[in-house]
Amino acid sequence: MTAYQKRLSVPNLYPINKKSNKWVVKSNPGPHSYEKSVPLLILLREYLRKVDTKKEAKYVLENGLALVDGRVRKAYRFPIGLFDVITLVPEKVSYRVLLTSKGNLTLKQVEDANVKLCRINTKQKVKGGAIQIGLHDGTTLQVSEDYKTKDSLLLSIPDKKILKHLRYEEGSLVMITDGKQVGRIGKIKQIEIKEGSSPNIVTIESQNGTFDTTDDYVFVIGEDKPELGGLI
Repeated sequence: MTAYQKRLSVPNLYPINKKSNKWVVKSNPGPHSYEKSVPLLILLREYLRKVDTKKEAKYVLENGLALVDGRVRKAYRFPIGLFDVITLVPEKVSYRVLLTSKGNLTLKQVEDANVKLCRINTKQKVKGGAIQIGLHDGTTLQVSEDYKTKDSLLLSIPDKKILKHLRYEEGSLVMITDGKQVGRIGKIKQIEIKEGSSPNIVTIESQNGTFDTTDDYVFVIGEDKPELGGLI
């Protein structure tokens, strides 16, 4: 797999000039999908503007000066996605990856850099009868409680201990992560279960009115208020 791609073909969430050069670095396979992530190099150079070149970015990373979810990441192609926490060690400043109303990734400086929200995407039984859940950022955890897909978990980082369980249910506070309503925040008013392979329809009540979306786009972020700083 090539480490580069043509600028004209990159996802729109990349904050780059697509016509300035022909090529741009491509994310490694990892915890976030290609369509929903940006390489760590792009984040340092284009979002935060802490470096000017790939060489400078590699120096920062190889010397452990930038953390992702509290862990040193040295690969400049490491994929960064929604709710990841980036910490710049020298400045002691942390940023959380959020979504704009256009579906682009953005960064917001936060104080609560020791926690992260994750959505449960998969759930299965593994050897020995244990239950394993797969989270939206690629994390897998073995659990004993009755967690369900589309629920969210508030985790401590970097150890990823479960601090709080947020249920996907009517009344929960959610953020929309895709579609025409991307980036909007509101409460679940109703969940309409569809037969067959059709996605369930979720009615969301927000400050700017009520709208419908599919359940795949719904990410629970709290009960009465967001569990993370920077969301509102």
